[in-house]
Amino acid sequence: MDFRKVSKTFGKGAFQTQALKEISFEVRKGCITGLIGPDASGKTTLTRLACGLLVPDSGSITVLGKNAVTESLSVQSSVGYMPQRFGLYEDLTTLENLTLYADLQGLSPSERKERYAELMQMTGLADFMQRLAGRLSGGMKQKLGLACALLRYPDLLILDEPTVGVDPLSRRELWRIINRLVRQDQVTVLISTSYLDEAEKCDEVVMLHEGRMLGRGSPTDFRQQANGRTYTLSIGNLNRRTAYENVVAAPSVLDAVIQKDVIRIVSRTEAPPDVREFIPELAPSSLRPVPPRFEDSFITILHDRETAMPDSSQNGIQVHKTNGRDEGSEPVIRVQDLTRRFGSFYAVDGVSFEVYPGEIFGLLGANGAGKSTTFRMLCGLLPVSSGSLQVAGVDLRHAAAAARNRIGYMSQKFSLYGDLSVRQNLNFFSSAYGLSGRRRRERIQWAIDQFGLAVMGEVNSSMIPLGYKQRLAMACALMHSPEILFLDEPTSGIDPLARRQFWNRINALADHGVTIMVTTHFMEEAEYCDRLAIMSSGKILT
Repeated sequence: MDFRKVSKTFGKGAFQTQALKEISFEVRKGCITGLIGPDASGKTTLTRLACGLLVPDSGSITVLGKNAVTESLSVQSSVGYMPQRFGLYEDLTTLENLTLYADLQGLSPSERKERYAELMQMTGLADFMQRLAGRLSGGMKQKLGLACALLRYPDLLILDEPTVGVDPLSRRELWRIINRLVRQDQVTVLISTSYLDEAEKCDEVVMLHEGRMLGRGSPTDFRQQANGRTYTLSIGNLNRRTAYENVVAAPSVLDAVIQKDVIRIVSRTEAPPDVREFIPELAPSSLRPVPPRFEDSFITILHDRETAMPDSSQNGIQVHKTNGRDEGSEPVIRVQDLTRRFGSFYAVDGVSFEVYPGEIFGLLGANGAGKSTTFRMLCGLLPVSSGSLQVAGVDLRHAAAAARNRIGYMSQKFSLYGDLSVRQNLNFFSSAYGLSGRRRRERIQWAIDQFGLAVMGEVNSSMIPLGYKQRLAMACALMHSPEILFLDEPTSGIDPLARRQFWNRINALADHGVTIMVTTHFMEEAEYCDRLAIMSSGKILT
């Protein structure tokens, strides 16, 4: 595959966006080439151009020796393509989905039985051939989508963020399949990803930003760009969240993340930062140099180019300032023996926990563990089979509506109105929460300013990049200044910069007294939580 000075623009006039600008690189045969970059960097546009689904404004694209523009149908029949949201039919079984895509790809009946068996063994779905696709876990759906893309033994496989919303175990299984295809079958793979640990598994990486190519090379080449600038800071018994906020605010610090009992730091220069600048009581020996990671280099390269979200101060949150759980404070969320059945299946089975004011409480677990079902019951969106739960002092089994006015909910899947613009969504949700007049106008403007939504204000929300969708969803959840915020896998599929900005905002909300419950697949994000519980098969393990 060969890209030569490829450019692509969408829209017209004031709404014109240059998705790609003179992109040139080659995809080597039998290798994995990764596309990385922040949200809206041009990754999806590039994969769709490679499949002949879009036509470039200028430049040339050669795929398997064919012109992707003039021979687009031939290209599409020769490659395997899995878009970001693969079109499975959820009311069809696994077998019926395979058969449908075999029909579309012209796979002869004589070839199907053997190919189905091979793909089902490869993906581990052999025991689920008769299960409806809608009842598969997120990871299983992605593997079924990959199987459908592989029905015709492609020489080239193009994957657009195939692991979005998938738990770490399922991600590893998908990469096991990808590596097998490359190493055993010599399939060439072009894959876009927002997970930098996945980018490190690629043979070569192409880094995009705002439609331009910032770099190309091996993961090792990228890591070296942060040499001499990475450290860990041991914080002892200090509060992790408070220490982290102090470190992030230091002028000499470019980036920081919490890792267990240390904070990982990327400095702005190669000179070691002064520990006294962060936390005066810590000794200089608390800071130690460590080798750079791929993610450190990603942040370093993007820092001066990325348009960051506005200041994470929460000027619009009108709640009592607190520093988390006070001694003797009463829980604002109280769950006892919570159970939810779907027929004979227990999605949640005897779950109990408490959450206190100003806490960040995390629920961890793989796809299908019961996290989202628990959240929906806590928000009054799903009836309880048995057990008790109180939110903000209200018994949700009898007065769910009274509690809803005091909570905000951001769902796992983007659940706003795709046919409405960003501003229209803000108008709708502010009205739904009972805001009117001056207060409504103020909160809408607050959301636009605080979440950097002005540039997307008149664009339909279905058309905006994923990172902006996450910002909009969170802005709508906060529109009525809730006391409690439920976030169901809010950072799934967004890039590391957006995740950092998101968690800075969450920390600020917690410091202003908002109680936060969050589910996540990212173990490193668990470090930001004050307390957490791990769910598996509907139960809490610890």
